[in-house]
Amino acid sequence: MNSFDLGTPILQADNISKTFDYMLFENLSIGLHLGQSIAIVGESGCGKSTLLNILSTLLSPDSGTVTYNNQNLYDNNAQNTAAIRRDSFGIIFQAHYLFRGFTSLENLTIGSLLSGHSIDHELLKTLNIDHILDQNIGQLSGGQQQRLSVARVLTKKPTIIFADEPTGNLDKSTAADVSNLLFDYVATNDAAMVLVTHDRTLASMCDIVYELDNHILKEL
Repeated sequence: MNSFDLGTPILQADNISKTFDYMLFENLSIGLHLGQSIAIVGESGCGKSTLLNILSTLLSPDSGTVTYNNQNLYDNNAQNTAAIRRDSFGIIFQAHYLFRGFTSLENLTIGSLLSGHSIDHELLKTLNIDHILDQNIGQLSGGQQQRLSVARVLTKKPTIIFADEPTGNLDKSTAADVSNLLFDYVATNDAAMVLVTHDRTLASMCDIVYELDNHILKEL
């Protein structure tokens, strides 16, 4: 368990609600501090990924506010929100969203150029992907793509990591390496993390575990 500043949260959601064909959650509030890791668990379809997408500015809430460093992320200033997402947020998707038709190295280079941070080759060795840099994305396994996605996110040195099932496509040993890497990053870079997972063991590594159930977010 990590220690963290109990002052003003770096990320704060207040009274957010979201409905598609049915209500996922209503008047939900959650805060995240630097140095802190939060896990969100719950049954499939309960709205965990939707909540993560709202917190990371990929999806707007129907109501409520989300602030980062006291800046409202949904104040209709799309350019400011995009800049925060680009410079301060790192998002690990289930679907990876790598550039197909490009090599692994080209994918990392694109991310490096956008963030202004150089590629960490020791990180690639740790993730055991330093030998696949010349391979096209279509040639990689799902696990290799997931590890490449993690490397791309950590290369940009985000303040907050948003991770949607970050170890879901990995074998047990590799999953342990990736999860340890993420938690070590938070601990050593004055960062924070919100992760969505079905893995209760992974969730238990976080400072706080929340369950989203029947529209309500409750601390376990």
